[in-house]
Amino acid sequence: MGLIKIFSGSEILALALQEKIEAIEVKTILKNNIQSARLAGFGNSDLAVEVFIQEVDYGKASPIIEEFRMSI
Repeated sequence: MGLIKIFSGSEILALALQEKIEAIEVKTILKNNIQSARLAGFGNSDLAVEVFIQEVDYGKASPIIEEFRMSI
């Protein structure tokens, strides 16, 4: 059992997807490389926020993920 990345993109879109996934009671992990790079003194691209879920939850979250991808 491990984590899988379900999204990589802007912070606004990542937070929107995280909210939708957590609404169906699937826990998410948000990795914000923008903030990490800023704190370390480096620049980074806008597509540096990633959303992860547990592999076992993918079946439950898959319809939400696909609907989200089709809407952007």
